[in-house]
Amino acid sequence: MTALLKIASIETLYYDRIYALQGLSLEINEKEVFTVLGPNGAGKTTLLKTIAGLLKDQPNKGTIQFMGKRIHRLAPERVSRLGIVYVPEDRGLFRELTVKENLDLGCWGRKDKGIHDDFEFIYQLFPILKERSKQQAETLSGGEQQMLTMARAMLRRPKLLMLDEPSLGLAPLVARHVYDALSQISQAGTTILLVEQNARMALRIADFGYIMESGRIVLEGTSKELQENEDVQELYLGLGGETVSPKGWRLYKKRRTW
Repeated sequence: MTALLKIASIETLYYDRIYALQGLSLEINEKEVFTVLGPNGAGKTTLLKTIAGLLKDQPNKGTIQFMGKRIHRLAPERVSRLGIVYVPEDRGLFRELTVKENLDLGCWGRKDKGIHDDFEFIYQLFPILKERSKQQAETLSGGEQQMLTMARAMLRRPKLLMLDEPSLGLAPLVARHVYDALSQISQAGTTILLVEQNARMALRIADFGYIMESGRIVLEGTSKELQENEDVQELYLGLGGETVSPKGWRLYKKRRTW
């Protein structure tokens, strides 16, 4: 299977001296959900911004190919036109505009006849947006703002939808609703690259996952393989942990295998 997105040995620098990404490589196949997990400062957001072209003159080294075409160091508007849509952690809404006005901006430049069908799809995913179409975006709850951001992104008809921490700050019930919508988006044929700290929720919908630490991929595998990995269970799923010493007089932590 030919990869939709192929990243080979990229290095991204901040201030020409700090390595945020170091020799990172990964591949994303079409119509699947991929998740990147890792602690704060691992470089997850930097990875998405590098792909989206939002970091000038980066990556410093390595290549990024999308649908077989080189995209590294392209301007962000050119990357977006190719079908890569990035949903940032801060959601990037026009807070003073209404819900409908924000959604209309997602259709900017589109002249095809599928806009009506796309609106029907997003309203089916998030009925609350139709109810609150005349309400200002800044008056929505955090969960509703996340739904609006995702809906606007889908109106761009992305080939690759990249999301940065979509569950951040959301109540558990709302986060589950957001992830149920992501499952439906995937089933409709959109490829998803998902950066998350909520590993349990991300692995529930992902086909494949990567673990990042200090700008590197330290582990990769199918969702099932990662969920069954003892280190992932301890560090990211809250399972396992300290073990009683065979001598019975103290506890110790199992050493990671990466």
